[in-house]
Amino acid sequence: MHRHTSKNGKFGWDIDNTIGATLQPNGWKESWVDFWDERRLGHMLRLCRREGCDFGGVEGELRTKVRAILTEGGYAPQPSLLHGDLWTGNTGVTDEGSMCIFDPATYYGDRETDLAMTTLFGSLAPDFYKAYVEEWPLEEGHEKRKTVYNLYHILNHIVLFGGGYRSQAQRMIDQIMKM
Repeated sequence: MHRHTSKNGKFGWDIDNTIGATLQPNGWKESWVDFWDERRLGHMLRLCRREGCDFGGVEGELRTKVRAILTEGGYAPQPSLLHGDLWTGNTGVTDEGSMCIFDPATYYGDRETDLAMTTLFGSLAPDFYKAYVEEWPLEEGHEKRKTVYNLYHILNHIVLFGGGYRSQAQRMIDQIMKM
């Protein structure tokens, strides 16, 4: 799936969709960092603010820091086809024994976003990660980017389920700000 890249070379999707019940704006962007900042992180921070979570007014600084992390060392991912909501709860096995994934929030983006989310609420089998990096190694800095990408999903959980995820989001923000 990740080896399938957008024909137009851009990041996004033709239509908006949802991640859980939350609107996920898409549209096309030339730059991955612009897409992530505007359509993912910025959007989710606005929704959290609407829910009463402003994280001490560091949103502007956070977004600047995230942009720096996502471009550090010249990192420039290709726009890969993403599941968009890939966690263990959206994986399964068919009656015939084949692995399957379902309930996508599809768009073209950095493949690391899918891999990051697979570690957020449990993780896939170690053999999955071993086989994945044998086929397509991850670039330096992927551990930092994993925290950035997973923050999006924790912010979405604040929007979906309330402030119970606020402290986890704050810890992630603090971690990102120290990177």
